[in-house]
Amino acid sequence: MGKMAEPRGGPIRTCRSEPALHSAAMRRRLSALVLGFALVVGARSAVAAEFNPGAFAHVDVAATKTSIYVGTVSMTMPRFTRVGERYETTYAAKVFPYFFSNESGRLHVEIPDDALQRLSRGEPIEFKGQAVRTDGAERRIEGKATPFDARTGKIKVRVFVSKRIELIFNTTYRFPELAGSVGVPAIAPAAER
Repeated sequence: MGKMAEPRGGPIRTCRSEPALHSAAMRRRLSALVLGFALVVGARSAVAAEFNPGAFAHVDVAATKTSIYVGTVSMTMPRFTRVGERYETTYAAKVFPYFFSNESGRLHVEIPDDALQRLSRGEPIEFKGQAVRTDGAERRIEGKATPFDARTGKIKVRVFVSKRIELIFNTTYRFPELAGSVGVPAIAPAAER
């Protein structure tokens, strides 16, 4: 092996002291990381410990629309109210251009307290329910809610009109009672989602 040339001014001198296990900067970074982890774990456990089903007494679901063969179905629902372990409201479905197929009625979805608590922790949930038209015809409902944060999220709802016809609606939800809660992130503007 060839000999390396020495830098100008002679060989480079080094300290003979033992290397430190962590520099001061590394200790600060590690401390900040441990503190941040403790805050996140503490905040999550505080939310779980302070779960109050009364704060979820109402839910707002945005109006939604889906496509059908040569047309659309628009669905609007006023605020849902929690009754027992389910949410209830009325609905109006407008079918364009087939206005003679418009309908309205009542609907409910089953969401027990444990599912609501999972939702508030940021976990997706599935739900089932039923819609009853004003003439008494029943429609099965199934869906999945995926939270953005503790009070808002997106939902995908399947409405089974008949054995062969299923309408799929994608929309968002919001728990209005949690709007001013401490520690609950604010709603991101729709353009940011």
